[in-house]
Amino acid sequence: MIDATDRHHLQRCVALAAEAVAAGDEPFGSVLVDASGAVRAEDRNRIAGGDATRHPEFALARWAAAHMDIEARAGATVYTSGEHCPMCAAAHAWVGLGRIVYASSAAQLVTWLDALGVARPPVRPLPINEIAPGVAVDGPDPTLAPAVHALHRRCHGHETPE
Repeated sequence: MIDATDRHHLQRCVALAAEAVAAGDEPFGSVLVDASGAVRAEDRNRIAGGDATRHPEFALARWAAAHMDIEARAGATVYTSGEHCPMCAAAHAWVGLGRIVYASSAAQLVTWLDALGVARPPVRPLPINEIAPGVAVDGPDPTLAPAVHALHRRCHGHETPE
């Protein structure tokens, strides 16, 4: 269940996703929070340069593997504007990170992209637990998913920035 603390971190993820759109990237942002509630790292999508693996969730998994011990990783939470893709879910599980909380789901993303006439990603969008069944997952957040939807519309030329 998503609580006020979760929503606070998810709001930062949505802000990072907006930064990504402003930089010409797709709207994804993520925050890594340790068991004590401290933000340890954050990132946004960086695929515009041509490397489609530069998702923030993947970057945070790699950061955690390099900077946190196994116990700290297991107690951490990754917050993200959109549900992890299979690549990012696998990276999350392989490095032993804890819970994932997301603002919008992969199913929502597919619906939005279809409605916008945007091609689906080359990797099938699947729920996190189909890739990483042992990871605790919460989402989507019905209060923040509309903001993520608006960012996708803006990213794909269907809304102008405010």
